[in-house]
Amino acid sequence: MKNTLFLITAYFFILFFFGCSKKSTKQTTISPSGDSLDLYFVLANDFNLDKDKRFDFTKKAFNIVISQKEDSLNRVNLFKVANRYYNINKWNEFNKTVYLVLDQAQEVKDTLQQIKAYTYLGDYYDSQAISDSAFMFYYKAEKLFTKPKNNIVLGKILISKANLQYRIGDFLGSQNTVFNVLRKIKDENKVNNLLYDSYNLLGLIYNELGEYDNAMIYANKALIMSDDKSIPIEFQSKASALNNIGFVYLNSQKYSLSQKYFKSGLEQQNLIKFKPALYAVLLDNFAYAKFKTNETENLPDLFFKALDLKESLKFTSGVFISKIHLSEYYASIKDTVKAIKYSQEALVLARKTKVSRDILVALKQLAVVRPQNASLYSKEYIKINEQLQKAERKIGDKFTRIEYETDQIKDKNSDLETQNRNLVYIFSFVILLGIFLYIIKAQKAKNKELVYIQQQQKTNEEIYNLMISQQSTIEVNRVKERKRLAQELHDGVLGKMFGIRMNLDGLNRFKDELAMDQRDNYIVELKNVEQDIREISHDLSKEKSGLINNFVAIVEDLFEEQRKTFKSKLISNIDSDIKWELIVNSIKINLYRIIQESLQNINKYAYADTIIIELKKQDKTLLLIISDDGIGFDTKLKRKGIGLQNIISRTKDCNGTFDIESKKNSGTTITITVPLEQKINTSNNDK
Repeated sequence: MKNTLFLITAYFFILFFFGCSKKSTKQTTISPSGDSLDLYFVLANDFNLDKDKRFDFTKKAFNIVISQKEDSLNRVNLFKVANRYYNINKWNEFNKTVYLVLDQAQEVKDTLQQIKAYTYLGDYYDSQAISDSAFMFYYKAEKLFTKPKNNIVLGKILISKANLQYRIGDFLGSQNTVFNVLRKIKDENKVNNLLYDSYNLLGLIYNELGEYDNAMIYANKALIMSDDKSIPIEFQSKASALNNIGFVYLNSQKYSLSQKYFKSGLEQQNLIKFKPALYAVLLDNFAYAKFKTNETENLPDLFFKALDLKESLKFTSGVFISKIHLSEYYASIKDTVKAIKYSQEALVLARKTKVSRDILVALKQLAVVRPQNASLYSKEYIKINEQLQKAERKIGDKFTRIEYETDQIKDKNSDLETQNRNLVYIFSFVILLGIFLYIIKAQKAKNKELVYIQQQQKTNEEIYNLMISQQSTIEVNRVKERKRLAQELHDGVLGKMFGIRMNLDGLNRFKDELAMDQRDNYIVELKNVEQDIREISHDLSKEKSGLINNFVAIVEDLFEEQRKTFKSKLISNIDSDIKWELIVNSIKINLYRIIQESLQNINKYAYADTIIIELKKQDKTLLLIISDDGIGFDTKLKRKGIGLQNIISRTKDCNGTFDIESKKNSGTTITITVPLEQKINTSNNDK
């Protein structure tokens, strides 16, 4: 029972201690005085502030860092942000920040920062109890070391790896790794932190192996190292060392001595402020040592005080231990109901957290307090114990496989790098020659393309002029036909109608009522017909301002062709107040070509759902506005195509101004302004 309790408590203690001790920095209290990045870093690590405020300052620091240029200093600051997230247990933010740094470090091939990122990722997966992933990242970091000058950093990585091996039950593997650390740093200076971590872990390992003399030797070495002033006070290293020594005595059944060390640990200054979880562990262990020495003073109050603190901290493993201790206590005073109650609660908690070792401890305690069901608990205990042993062997095999596979990947990458380097040497000349020939060929093709485009533009001008001429001819013929019809109506039909009316007037000689009625009816009807024909004649001979002129008809034909050919919705609006007959053909040609070129660009590149084209008169200018809701582009970047250059050139030919607004995923709007008063032509020859 005691060995297992020690292992479980030590598991969570060492996870908490090593993680925090590796990432924290010295506390400094400062009042905010601006949006300084350094200020946010200091406040984010101020242990006097609550975690929510520190989290807020960390986010502010991250927002500043992420907006800065990506360089080595930026990556250092991202690591600082990750440290702050780690210290307040914001694991998701920590993980995302570290991966961000790793991507940057890999891109620029910064080995040291890759090592640091791998170590941090190992810490992350370690905190999430994903042992295989944690081991893989620690091992990746270890394998990147090629220079002996990095022994201190390597030692920190190996300590994290040893800590992981310890927690999965690979005590001998963990021991070998720790001694490897001690060999690496034996000639290094300023390694007191590493020495403390190494001695502390060796004390825990030997305690698990039952070698209490060795455990005590290294635990005492860690206690001596804890007095080093270079270790920040917020680590509470001395309280940790005292707790570990107390565990050794507790495990070796020297309860009075263990009680002494637990009490000494509780008396450390600012312990509950900096390490409330460690304070709760020491308090519970102190109460348990008193219970084992049959000292009942302040019991079970001390147990409950420790339990309440652990529950407030959501320290699940600590809550489990406290309930097991309470079950043992009530069993000793023959309060079977409460003993069963707390052992059952401990079992429920262990099943919920899926910690096999906790389940074993709870089953063992239930077998003690409920002897009538001891056989059932024993069967389940044996089954889970076998599963646990298999799982530990599997994780050990998995660690070995990870090392092997990582080495294989590294060897393959090395071979690939050599092959790639040789290929670069072999084909460099061929590639350079190919590029040279391609440039010559591309330049010739570009020249041919420019000549072709110029010829095409000239041909298009001629085609447009022919279209204008054809429209003018059709319009002239229509006018002639209207005039002919008007003349026919006026000179022929109206003359005949007038004669008939005169004849009908002769009926006035007849005085009978029937003749008079017929005469009046005919005269009224003929007058109506005469008036209708006269109105038709006037309408046919009149040039109505509402008729569509040549330019509008050609543009509308272009719009109709666009609607038939492409899926994009085209909305057009041509101001009816524009007097196109007063605008010279050169402007109309350029406007037509601008619209045509814009539609081509939109169809090719914009992927727009809606296109809006407006031609309107504004004061003494003509506005052409073409907009779409397509993918847009960055107007600051130089465009390789000549479409926009053609549009700008045609706008200059009209003495106009060109403006374009576009952003990625926000569409494009082209606005062209042409002065009308400079392009007025008083003759009608250009209609």
